[in-house]
Amino acid sequence: MRLSKLASEIAESPTLALNEEARLLRERGEPVIHLGIGEPKNKTPMNAILASAAKLTSGEVKYTPADGTPALKKAIIRYTEENYDRLVSPENVIVTNGAKQSLFNILYSLLNPQDEVIVLAPYWVSYPEIVKMCYGKPIIVTPEDGMFIPNFKEIERAVTGYTRAIIVNSPNNPSGAIYPAELIEKLVDFCERQGIYLICDDIYHKLVFDRQEAAPAFRFTEKDIEDSHVIVVNGVAKVYGMTGFRVGWVVAQRQLVKVMTNVTAQMTSGVSPVSQSAAEGALNGLQNVVEALRLQIQNNREVFLQEMKTFNGARLIKPEGTFYALPDLRAFNANSVELSKFLLKKALVVTVPGKEFGMEGHIRLSLSGTVKDVTEGVARIKWALDPTSPNEIYIGDKKMVRDWL
Repeated sequence: MRLSKLASEIAESPTLALNEEARLLRERGEPVIHLGIGEPKNKTPMNAILASAAKLTSGEVKYTPADGTPALKKAIIRYTEENYDRLVSPENVIVTNGAKQSLFNILYSLLNPQDEVIVLAPYWVSYPEIVKMCYGKPIIVTPEDGMFIPNFKEIERAVTGYTRAIIVNSPNNPSGAIYPAELIEKLVDFCERQGIYLICDDIYHKLVFDRQEAAPAFRFTEKDIEDSHVIVVNGVAKVYGMTGFRVGWVVAQRQLVKVMTNVTAQMTSGVSPVSQSAAEGALNGLQNVVEALRLQIQNNREVFLQEMKTFNGARLIKPEGTFYALPDLRAFNANSVELSKFLLKKALVVTVPGKEFGMEGHIRLSLSGTVKDVTEGVARIKWALDPTSPNEIYIGDKKMVRDWL
């Protein structure tokens, strides 16, 4: 079979592959702990359920406008005003099948072949692949100090005449880092002056800890949205725990939204009206569900930090937001793919190799599950790697003895 060279070079999603592997192990009855998936365990907010149920029972489940239903766009406009202090029009908003499609459609609409997009490491695994799918060239900028906060001078040096956009994800998946407000301000100013688009993936923007704030890029530009190069991506998947509804959105210049609407119309058509009604219900409903989820994740993080204190050899930068941590385990194995496979085989714990995020030697752990998942998961990883940890452990109802250290 002759396949497209471009499509053949796109990497498999490591998180989806791990989810499938974990599912197969569980079907065999194995006591797998999944610390790889970025999916909160909360129930769907009741307002979202009621709104989607009302749409279903109406029987009017038909095509929707390619850019989103007027009712959901109205809710997004209010959300943008309340959270970004920026008033936009319906023509500045497009609803997509998840924030992932938002990012694809933005880049598809902006890039010409060989245009460059700066991707800041550690990065979400799909950023470089989406850039390549749009015939662009991802330029990875990795902090030279080994930390998780990008250095503005390093970003500036990476810019060329081909640079079309910079992707910023703060709070950051996979590290949990929050970029300082002064860095966001510098990036906004630089992009506005250079005519480079600053694509802000804000999907975790409310999942922050210790009274911190993820500074929104819109705060640092006085330009009208029609003149600004700031593009904001968001959705209901993470802060509302509504991953399965696949509703994201973009706030941007009208011209870009118009082109993205044409792309969506030819590719997927509009988002399911049931999902859009659910998203509308979440945005218009009581917002204490967001705070409840944030507190749950923050509690999981505190438990995780406590458990990691006795993990000899592991290095950890405390996550400030999201529901991820990215410990440095190079003391045990610098090859993160081998390390993740070893932990799955020996400890039945699913993790994601740091290599996939541009951080070799690290592994990403998700703290979005239960406290039991976090404590037992870390205990198993310590048992598998740390020689100073107890030599025996129960995994499920089996007593396991470590015989490889």
